[in-house]
Amino acid sequence: MRSRTPVGVEPAARLEPPLIPPRPTRIAAAETPRAAMASPVVVGATIIAALYFGREIFIPIAIALLLSFVLTPLVSRLRRLRLPRLAAVGISVLLTLGIVAALATLIGIQAADLAGDVPRYRATIERKIDGLRDSPVGHLTGYVANIGRALHGGGKDAAGAATPPAAPPSDAPKPVLVEVAASQPGPLETLGTVLSPVMHPLATVGIVFVVLLFVLMQREDLRDRMIRLAGSSDLHRTTVAIDDAARRLSRYFVVQLALNAAFGIVIGVGLYVIGVPNPVLWAIFSALMRFVPYLGAVLSATLPMALAAAVDPGWNMMIAVAILFVILEPLTGQVFEPIFYGQSTGLSPFAVLVSALFWTWLWGPVGLLLSTPLTVCLVVLGRHVEHLEFLDVLFGDRPALTPVQNFYQRILAGDSEEVLGHAELILQHCALSSYYDEVVLKALELAARDAARGVLTTRQKGAMRAALAELIADLSERSDAATGAAADGAGGACSPLPVGPPPEALPAAWTRQGAVLCVAGRGFLDEAATAILAQILEKRGLGVRTVPFAETASVRIGRFEPGPARMGCVVSLALDGEPTHLRRLVRRLKGRMAGVPILLGLWLTRDGPASRAAGGPGRAAEADGQVGSLREAIEAVLAAAQESAAQESAAAETGAGAAPDIRDGTSRRPAPAGA
Repeated sequence: MRSRTPVGVEPAARLEPPLIPPRPTRIAAAETPRAAMASPVVVGATIIAALYFGREIFIPIAIALLLSFVLTPLVSRLRRLRLPRLAAVGISVLLTLGIVAALATLIGIQAADLAGDVPRYRATIERKIDGLRDSPVGHLTGYVANIGRALHGGGKDAAGAATPPAAPPSDAPKPVLVEVAASQPGPLETLGTVLSPVMHPLATVGIVFVVLLFVLMQREDLRDRMIRLAGSSDLHRTTVAIDDAARRLSRYFVVQLALNAAFGIVIGVGLYVIGVPNPVLWAIFSALMRFVPYLGAVLSATLPMALAAAVDPGWNMMIAVAILFVILEPLTGQVFEPIFYGQSTGLSPFAVLVSALFWTWLWGPVGLLLSTPLTVCLVVLGRHVEHLEFLDVLFGDRPALTPVQNFYQRILAGDSEEVLGHAELILQHCALSSYYDEVVLKALELAARDAARGVLTTRQKGAMRAALAELIADLSERSDAATGAAADGAGGACSPLPVGPPPEALPAAWTRQGAVLCVAGRGFLDEAATAILAQILEKRGLGVRTVPFAETASVRIGRFEPGPARMGCVVSLALDGEPTHLRRLVRRLKGRMAGVPILLGLWLTRDGPASRAAGGPGRAAEADGQVGSLREAIEAVLAAAQESAAQESAAAETGAGAAPDIRDGTSRRPAPAGA
């Protein structure tokens, strides 16, 4: 096929190569699988392997980083005293090194003293064991042991009877005793034998303090690098997040260290008063064990109790030690920790257990001591760094779902008991109408969107309707008053104050049954929304009657009796403006209730208030007013009732009255005569 040459262009010109040759275009192959899941798994496995095989290096670095959070407030305070950074950091590190050396010396002296007294306690332990053997428990244990020995011995006797023993040969050679004389070790060998057990801990301590010195000296530079890794596109947000995380971690570790040290001091004083030997050793041991989750409290109490049992011929000392730990441990964990830094760790109980198992497997006993502080660091970073948010979701103690999502998940499952339990928990801090407006209706919006997408089955819709009906019935006796959280200013899932203005004196005509007709739309959630509105209006003193959509259908509207209705409210959870069936419904109600104002509530409409006020696509031409939320509906009905009371009062004085106007949820004063 011949190619055509454009008019005015020479054929030779098209054959010249361009000045800059174009780059070849790379086109990805079709159906190329993405490694979105494999990449995080590989990265995570690589990090875990590096932490495991490099634990000799990473353990000192982790300890140094945790100590840096503890020493940062001291360094900052010394810097405010006009000391140079090198001097402030040096004083802090030397002070910490001195404290560690003093504690290690005390532990060594106390442990040596305890080891020297062990033979003296042996007689007491033997007497107590003999006493236990003479007790009923000892007799029962001996009986069980005799049964086991009888069963085991019977098997051996049967085997021996089947195989007779062989006679030893008469000419067997006698064994020759050989004695090996060991040479005396030299001075260097003796020094190596003495220092080898302490060389590794000393090397670890040296690495810890060298790294700590550099971390404190280069604190701002490390922070800038962390900001660069976390994201430099929004420096203000990232800087505030990193500084806040460092401040929170520093405060947490300082308070935890102080609280554990105070716990150890109280334990030491208590053991000294009781008479347990070496109370300083057990005080230090108890303070360290409080860093260990779950097992720390048990271990810190077991060893002093065992020593008390070995020292005292009776059992009074051991019982006193047990009482001391049983009182102090829950008091510290359940009373003082929440007072000083809120929840104990900010971690979920499952996360504490998993982190203890993981870090113990990774780094041994040192990992068990560091498990909670390291996991707290990860969770705080997850709360402040967007890329690490999954750490907060996995290990944090904050709810994974919002109250709205949690409620929707429960009604979607159709579990009425869980729905009611969720409501009771939130209503401790929220008013009933605020709970309906800010939690329930927002959850119904999620349901309406899923229904519009066609992902809800008929069974799920029926389960949701049943759960909502049972919830509304169970909450019918609850008062819609402000909760105690309103005075404290505590925030929660919803407001502690009720929705709408406080109720005032209402006309008698508005308090009769059926004064306000709450008519449900055709949607599968409209009846629940109508019942919610009716319940809140009843609690405000209005006479309410709920009307299902079937009673106002075209074939039954002729038999519909409005009764003493002063106002009608049509409620629908519509997503896209006003459906056509609502226009027809309002038209039928207007024809059946001439002169009665109709309020249309499109609570989930996407049209804003400005669009409704301007007569946009969501504006109901037939209705007298339109509102977009439960709050607006309550305010409009109460305003109409108050306007009616004002008009009746004015009519009694002037002899003229006018009907209330509730267009757009507002009230208007009656026009003067002759206007």
